[in-house]
Amino acid sequence: MTPQAPTPPDPAPLVVVVEDDAAMRAAIDSLLRSVGIETRLFASGAALLEGPMPAGAGCLVADVLMPGMTGLELQARLAEQGCIVPIVFVTGYADVPMAVRAVQAGALDMLVKPFRDQELLDVVQRALARHETRLQTEREMTALRARQASLTPREQEVMGLVAEGLMNKQIAARLGVAEVTVKMHRAAMLRKMSARSVVELVRMAATLERGEP
Repeated sequence: MTPQAPTPPDPAPLVVVVEDDAAMRAAIDSLLRSVGIETRLFASGAALLEGPMPAGAGCLVADVLMPGMTGLELQARLAEQGCIVPIVFVTGYADVPMAVRAVQAGALDMLVKPFRDQELLDVVQRALARHETRLQTEREMTALRARQASLTPREQEVMGLVAEGLMNKQIAARLGVAEVTVKMHRAAMLRKMSARSVVELVRMAATLERGEP
């Protein structure tokens, strides 16, 4: 028997750091790498926006008050591009309106310099976990939509009626077909949707209708 190749290890988490202060940028880089987190470093928001967000990025750590493009302006530009990577702001000076604006726009947190190493590590880990959860949710929705798309138009009709709580006989009357035909469509639909029960199918239908789990 041919031995199976070992499963490759999961890639290290990746954090993008945007900081104009070279010493601070290096310190954040060293701290994150010390706990096994890969980094991509940029001296400005404009430099980051010259290309796509680095593949695998799960968190963005950005200074707020940078020359040229501020961190908040970078946040707005990334939002326009549909970027979903959680943002953690760091700043030497923060007031309440600035913090409120950042969080309302989707930032996870704002740390005021000088912050403790553990503070940054904790919030970065929260950001990475949140991003992975969101990606997993998107993967599940994509798979569910693909299963729904594999149904024939008639199977989709049957799915909708089953989700409404109708029995096979009622569905047959609604569609004007024989009950045995409904049973065939129902069996095929449950198999394609990978639904182990009608209850699970109803949950799937509700998820598809909402557009989120």
